Amino acid sequence: MSTANPSLSGKVAIVTGAASGIGEQIARTLAEAGARVVIADMNLTGAQRVADDIGGRGGKGGQAMAVAMDVTDERAVDDGFGNIEAAFGPVDIVINNAGVQIVSPIDQFSLGDWKKILAIHLDGAFLVTRAALRQMYRKDADGQARGGTVIFMGSVHSHEASPLKSAYVTAKHGLLGLSRTLAKEGAAHGVRSHVVCPGFVRTALVEKQIPEQARSLGISEEEVVKNVMLRGTVDGEFTTTEDVAETVRFLAAFPSAALTGQVITVSHGWNMH
Repeated sequence: MSTANPSLSGKVAIVTGAASGIGEQIARTLAEAGARVVIADMNLTGAQRVADDIGGRGGKGGQAMAVAMDVTDERAVDDGFGNIEAAFGPVDIVINNAGVQIVSPIDQFSLGDWKKILAIHLDGAFLVTRAALRQMYRKDADGQARGGTVIFMGSVHSHEASPLKSAYVTAKHGLLGLSRTLAKEGAAHGVRSHVVCPGFVRTALVEKQIPEQARSLGISEEEVVKNVMLRGTVDGEFTTTEDVAETVRFLAAFPSAALTGQVITVSHGWNMH
């Protein structure tokens, strides 16, 4: 296996929130490595677009299917995993990427927005992971569990705090605990677990935050980018979706529990955890 381009041939991977942004790039990268990829998203039209594009590259992009999935809906998640198994077989790789951001000072943060962020990031990661483990823990004819890899999309905010992001920071911190517990529990079943923590990636989600933070902080959008988002980096550069996807591919292909329960920060030096 080439460490520069690890093969995931024969593996089934699900990426939540994969109709755009980081999730889309992860799905494309895993497909290029040979995985059969499930594009799971509430936006079924967007998910189908990504799946069609992956599957339509003259066979070079790999197999892909789209699944409509609200990760906060227990039945939708469980039914989705049943449909995935019927089409592709049981899941080997899970990328818990679905997320949302709402910025506001704590004293003005609505309980509804707080619950929405925690539900998508934490309840969603729990429900998707639980459904996957019920397939990964299943034993084969030799009595061996199938095993697999679960990766949670954290953030530098899994370690750091920033103004206006109380719910998001709380949720991203929580994913560390879930992943580390899974690393302990899953070891006996051949399941590994990690958290990938990107810095700021210039996706639509981040683009939306720039004017919001400029208004809330009373500074220009240029100052938000330079002095808020990229201030802690070593080179003043945004992390790219490709940076994150290549890290995920490496962890998904790693062959043993020598690497489990780890938190990998991809942030141009912002937070050297």
